[in-house]
Amino acid sequence: MKQSKMIVLSFYDYTGVALKPWQGFDCYAFDIQHKGEIKRENVTYCETNLYNTLGFPPCTDLAVSGARHFEKKRKKNQAFQIEAAEYAQAIAKIADLYGCPYVIENPISVLSTLWRKPDYMFHPFQYGGYILESEAVHPDYPEHIAARDAYSKKTCLWTGNGFIMPEPRPVDCESFGSSLQHRKLGGKSLKTKNIRSATPRGFAKAVYLSNKEKAS
Repeated sequence: MKQSKMIVLSFYDYTGVALKPWQGFDCYAFDIQHKGEIKRENVTYCETNLYNTLGFPPCTDLAVSGARHFEKKRKKNQAFQIEAAEYAQAIAKIADLYGCPYVIENPISVLSTLWRKPDYMFHPFQYGGYILESEAVHPDYPEHIAARDAYSKKTCLWTGNGFIMPEPRPVDCESFGSSLQHRKLGGKSLKTKNIRSATPRGFAKAVYLSNKEKAS
């Protein structure tokens, strides 16, 4: 009997960057911003209102970079961060139910205290070496994201079920802690939020190379 293709799912994913390295797999990106169901290259983008299913909120509800807004949000909903942490845990529980390797990403945030400490932390530039020189310029956001992900952004990962953390291949980092990306991507617009939350290309490729054999 011919074995079916393995499936890779990415929730709350507008860009699909995390899935693009997984050539040969059935890949699905779910987000409310997608319109209908569209397949581009190896990724099927599905319009899904995850707020009504798992309800995972924007990372701004958890990230310490948005702490100045917490009090205002708390006045509207006292439990907004507790609910956010529970939704993150829901993803892990689903993965545990099916025995699937998983990785949940968030910036430095209160998720570390409301749920558990992250398993790993990284900066995008630490995996920039996985991006070829010929592909150094970001294909979607060349004016906002440094070539070969040469910027800093401390990111936490909660993983499970055999997820393999890839080995770093760092590149030189532009102005550590104050990247051009951070300076150009302030504000509340949906566009800047999407760019800020886009998975670093180098890390996405590294995850694929480290975990593809397990998924095959």
